[in-house]
Amino acid sequence: MDYNILDYGAVGDGKTDDVKSIQNAIDTACGNGGGRVVLDGERVYLSSSIILKKGVELHVCRGSKLLATPVLENYFHPNEGRKDEGVSIAGTPVTLKPSYAFIYAYDADSIAISGDGEIDGNCYAFVRRVSQYYVTGDFYPRPTMIYLEKCSHVTVRDITLRNAPFWTLHPAGCYDVLISHIRILNPLDVANSDGIDPDHSANVRIIGCHVEAADDCICLKSSAGNMEYGPTENVVIADCTLKSTSAALKIGTEGTGDFKNIIVHGVTISGTNRGISIQIRDKGCVKNAIFSDIMIETRRFAPCWWGTAEPIAVTSINRVPDTESGTIENIVFENIYASGENGVFIHGCHKVKNVRMRNVHIEMKTSSKWEKGLYDYRPGEGTEVVSHSASAFYITGVEGLLLEDCSAVFKDNGGGAFAKALEVNDTTGFENRNFASQGVDGLI
Repeated sequence: MDYNILDYGAVGDGKTDDVKSIQNAIDTACGNGGGRVVLDGERVYLSSSIILKKGVELHVCRGSKLLATPVLENYFHPNEGRKDEGVSIAGTPVTLKPSYAFIYAYDADSIAISGDGEIDGNCYAFVRRVSQYYVTGDFYPRPTMIYLEKCSHVTVRDITLRNAPFWTLHPAGCYDVLISHIRILNPLDVANSDGIDPDHSANVRIIGCHVEAADDCICLKSSAGNMEYGPTENVVIADCTLKSTSAALKIGTEGTGDFKNIIVHGVTISGTNRGISIQIRDKGCVKNAIFSDIMIETRRFAPCWWGTAEPIAVTSINRVPDTESGTIENIVFENIYASGENGVFIHGCHKVKNVRMRNVHIEMKTSSKWEKGLYDYRPGEGTEVVSHSASAFYITGVEGLLLEDCSAVFKDNGGGAFAKALEVNDTTGFENRNFASQGVDGLI
């Protein structure tokens, strides 16, 4: 059954706060055993925070927009209403449960967010310009756009999500999550505006989505704030297109819990500062991940963004001295073509084990004004951006490494910053089968 919010008194003029009408429709639908709450009429519905409930589908029709309030006091407070100012480990902000959420659900099974319309997070109400390259807020974290906690059988489909002031879609402690054919269109200068962040969630499918985000497009988390839930596991990401000023696909850096059984297939990444990044800084481990049939195009962005155009970056580094970072093991990269201003970077510290690269092709070329020949080890104990000539494959401290039918091509010398096709150090169990390279003199 449909519940049109206009029948509950909504105005839809983009100025009047329609939260009471929307919430009344949701509460009524839930009380009747479930239903679809509809926003239509090609209107803009301004709203304070909305609590989604069991069995309810929030449906925004084509031409209609749900616009988040710019008034911080009108947001729901999952984290007891306090700002997380100053919450950090070794100078790096860490996320507890969100302090503010626009659309929130807790222990609400069989919920959905759908429609061909838009949900707008009103990001510029919460940020200020720091430089020409990015904006950020005066508190951390800013409002999460959609936070779904401890929910089962969740569907988010078809909808367009825009202008998130912080993370866009954050399912935490959820089971059976389908995110299908959505668009996330965030400005590329709004810091921390991740696209999709599955956190301590299991059986997650992200299919056919397009994500543009300043920060990570799709980032698997195992955050400290949600440690009462299990690992992030059984995740499939397929047929997506991604663009980011940080990492397009990332596991970590928040990894207080484990990650396992992850498949990424058929993804196209363009105009991005990092392609695939596995960054473990806490005690959680990554086990069993396959990345296949992926196209990657990277370029350097301003130094304020983590990363130096690595198409693939795998690192395990202690965030703080008294906590050993977890292991990364049984990782496969196959049928990957990457073009950009840096190469594969694996810094294992003997905590990265059993890595297989098959048919991975790296093309090195200059495409931005920024300095080349840099590797970014941040965040972590004593980490920084380090000057080191850029190799197509730069790998250190791995236990068990296979390169099979991989290759490197140099289109230019990166202003003298590009160096070797292959550099492998301090690595045991290394097999190199049919590696090929070509380039200008001195680069072969």
